[in-house]
Amino acid sequence: MTASTHSLTRTIGLAISTAAVLLAVALAGCATKKDATTTGSIPVSAASLGTLSAGQLDDVERSVGAAYERNPKDRNTGLRYAQVLGMTGKHTQALAVMRQVVIASPSDREVLAAYGKAQAAAGQLEQALETIRRAQTPDRPDWRLYSAEGAVLDQLGRSDEARQKYRMALDAQPSEPTIISNLGMSYVLTGDLRTAETYMRSAAQQPAADSRVRQNLALVVGLQGRFAEAEEIAKRELSQQQADANVTYLRSMLSQQNSWAKLADKDAKAKPAAN
Repeated sequence: MTASTHSLTRTIGLAISTAAVLLAVALAGCATKKDATTTGSIPVSAASLGTLSAGQLDDVERSVGAAYERNPKDRNTGLRYAQVLGMTGKHTQALAVMRQVVIASPSDREVLAAYGKAQAAAGQLEQALETIRRAQTPDRPDWRLYSAEGAVLDQLGRSDEARQKYRMALDAQPSEPTIISNLGMSYVLTGDLRTAETYMRSAAQQPAADSRVRQNLALVVGLQGRFAEAEEIAKRELSQQQADANVTYLRSMLSQQNSWAKLADKDAKAKPAAN
């Protein structure tokens, strides 16, 4: 791996950690199966949260936060509040909320999975790995937990182990786009962008793929210097405001240390000359 690619990989890792791309996708379904928390006309399912603007997320945070204050022992409200806090970057607060939820439901697999996600987002990766493994049961393995374990292993730099967990998840849930997307992100973190794109495209083509999966594809395409294509992918299925925000984020991240130009130049030099 070149110095520029290594630097870019670290940048991607920070972006993934901050935005919780890996774990948010891996655990997207874990806290939404049993609850139907609503806040007026604002959707708060795992998938819909990913398409909200910053202002809308703030509204959801205030609404769910008020519900949590009224009844901090409610399992579903605690799970939802921690999820929203994580999406708005308040990882320390999200972890504090999940600690309270775990105290009330110490053997609940969904709670343990969400707790592991909060630990990882707060930088407690080894603790997160232990929590997620404690939530898994050999007699009733959960594909989401395998995928989540893979995500934490990737952030610990243990990519071979991570990919094994993603494949175990795919054995249990074939063609699941979030798992395939996580597998693609694993290759992003080791600088293999072409392999990553192969997985990302496969994930995006699955019938159950949502906008988060397609935004990951846009990221990988953009990191290879094909920004017009990345921008087109980023704008699909989103409002103009959301698309503009995504494109701005992509531009700002890719502009660091002129990484875009360096990768594009590296890619051009790697192509064989035409006869």
